[in-house]
Amino acid sequence: MKYKLGDFVRFVDEKMEGFVTRIIDEQMIGVTGEDEFEIPVLASKVTTVHGYEPAGSKKQAVPDEKPADLTQFEKKGIYLGVVADLKAPSVVHFHLVNTTSFQLLAAFSTEKLHAFKGEFSGAIAPRSSEVIYSAQLADLQLWPAFTFHVIYSTKQNIEPPVPLVVKEKFKAKDFSGTKKQVPLLNQQGWIIRLDEPDMVIDAQKLKESFFKPAEEKVVFERPVSEVDLHIEKLRDDYQFLQSSEMIQIQLAHFHKALDAAIVHQLPDITFIHGAGNGTLRNELHKQLGKHPKVQTFMDARKEKFGYGATKVLLK
Repeated sequence: MKYKLGDFVRFVDEKMEGFVTRIIDEQMIGVTGEDEFEIPVLASKVTTVHGYEPAGSKKQAVPDEKPADLTQFEKKGIYLGVVADLKAPSVVHFHLVNTTSFQLLAAFSTEKLHAFKGEFSGAIAPRSSEVIYSAQLADLQLWPAFTFHVIYSTKQNIEPPVPLVVKEKFKAKDFSGTKKQVPLLNQQGWIIRLDEPDMVIDAQKLKESFFKPAEEKVVFERPVSEVDLHIEKLRDDYQFLQSSEMIQIQLAHFHKALDAAIVHQLPDITFIHGAGNGTLRNELHKQLGKHPKVQTFMDARKEKFGYGATKVLLK
């Protein structure tokens, strides 16, 4: 497959163009145009349009290391910055951001169903970043597990930290928070710290914690039998949200309501998702199809909801 997420392509047989927003298999890709509808198409039926590059996709040359003021030598600050493509917002690009004074020798791999794949390896200069991966945000639940290996290097008289190994399996809650300014990128996105600061144990606070009452357990409020997932019912500021942000909010609300229904042993629960283009409905059905506590699911009463709701029968 010569195409990757975010590539700008043009159809060979039609006067259409758009951005690659999904890799379906080795032969098929999904292309989203100006109307924001994704069209499945054979990869052989499109061609790359040169001149567009996702933000941050240009390779950065690793310069020779210059002597640094050791009093200002930064030893911490390695982040994973996840930002939406400026032209295809449903696609996110993962940037490995190095705000330290070390040169990093980094390797990144993915694992899904015991199948491993090396995605990136290379050197990242001090105070620079590199795009290492791209993915469809709506497919977050299907993302593989990520593994990062980082070795620190410097010509300065500084002892490098031990190599860093981080394994991550992202969930919807990791992308439900407010976007922040990603260091070095001058873009808004989600930030995941890979080199968490060393934890300093306060002996006195540790001693005091033994005498504190146990924290209360998380309480799931009993959900209503019909849960409306229309974005205008969930957020007042929905007009300012991107479509990828909306679906993550809707999925988070869906999971919370489903968990509550299971805890309270409800026999069934109905999710109102609307008809629309079917993206949310398909994602819900995908999640329900592999949930161990779901007996079955079906279209809810058509005379009441049309095709805009799904009824879930729980075990």
